[in-house]
Amino acid sequence: MKVVIAPDSFKHSMSASEVCEIARDAVLDCLPDAEVVAIPAADGGEGTADALLAAIGGKKVPHRVAGPEFTEVDSYYGLLDNNTAVIETALICGLTMAARPNPEETTTRGVGQMIKKALDDGCGKIILCVGGSATNDAGAGAAEALGAVFTDEDGKDVVPRGGRLSGIRSVDTGKLDRRLASAEILIACDVRNPLFGEDGAAYVFAPQKGADAAMVRRLDDGLRNYAEVIRRRTGRDISRIPGTGAAGGIAASFLAFSAATLKPGIDIVLDAVGFDERIKDADLVITGEGKTDAQTLSGKVVLGVARRAKRRNIPVIVVSGAVGDDVDALLYDEGVAAVFATVRQTRPFGEIAADCPKWLGFTVRNVMRAVILGKTGKGG
Repeated sequence: MKVVIAPDSFKHSMSASEVCEIARDAVLDCLPDAEVVAIPAADGGEGTADALLAAIGGKKVPHRVAGPEFTEVDSYYGLLDNNTAVIETALICGLTMAARPNPEETTTRGVGQMIKKALDDGCGKIILCVGGSATNDAGAGAAEALGAVFTDEDGKDVVPRGGRLSGIRSVDTGKLDRRLASAEILIACDVRNPLFGEDGAAYVFAPQKGADAAMVRRLDDGLRNYAEVIRRRTGRDISRIPGTGAAGGIAASFLAFSAATLKPGIDIVLDAVGFDERIKDADLVITGEGKTDAQTLSGKVVLGVARRAKRRNIPVIVVSGAVGDDVDALLYDEGVAAVFATVRQTRPFGEIAADCPKWLGFTVRNVMRAVILGKTGKGG
């Protein structure tokens, strides 16, 4: 058999590469002669850079940039094939990096600095992975780091952050890095929320970044104003584009001031690793994530993998830490043959985290025993 293992990370438990290793060992325990292809996957959120480096090779390029609270932090971008930079917002202005999360005061400046570094290093293609940020500045901080100048109604410079977007009245792009117009910039996104409104960046994501109800309203007003400033300056209305609400609206600035395109993160990742070619002639695909639930159906790894495999009539088995109610039936329609949860005891996550790798191996071994039974009539 040829078995492809293409999981997401199991959040706070195992990286995608670790999941691949455990699942590979479990498959080979049951089928020692199997051909196992491991493809650590991600959907544009946390862990995407590492997943791509593990899947296709490359190196980490370290660079010191502004963190979410303007103080410098050590970060890196992933360099693939000497031309493609994978830049992850969670590694630069991530929510876990903020000492006192406050989306009115945080910045994406470091993202712009990292993009400049990649351009200086000769990268002609940038995969910007958005997600897990502590910010709500619509990417204005990143644009400023790349040369944009924002001013208020008195013509005074504004240092952009979430709480100051409402005061911006104009933007001067005369000194914007000209390489942004020619570089291929792909924004990898795993949500479809628009920039503002009840389903936008502030209302949906800002509360988990420390915003109360009043702050959410102020942040949303700022995003609306920023979209209008962009429309007046560029003629582009980015206000309702699905996905611009991710990572505090960071895509808004890049869609306005560069040649960037916004794509589902899982499609960018699967294309980058040559997924369609690598699953050719596979008998089975195993995928999974920390929890398979309604969010999975919005464009997460499991859904993306299942849809690609379905095109080739390859059965897919999902092995996840936990499975939400009623989601399995919806996944069946997307090409998933079966869904399994690995967690075997109901205790607080902190108490069971150490057992998750063992339970994953146990579940995959049992999946493979069932597969062998179906093919041969005998258990593994």
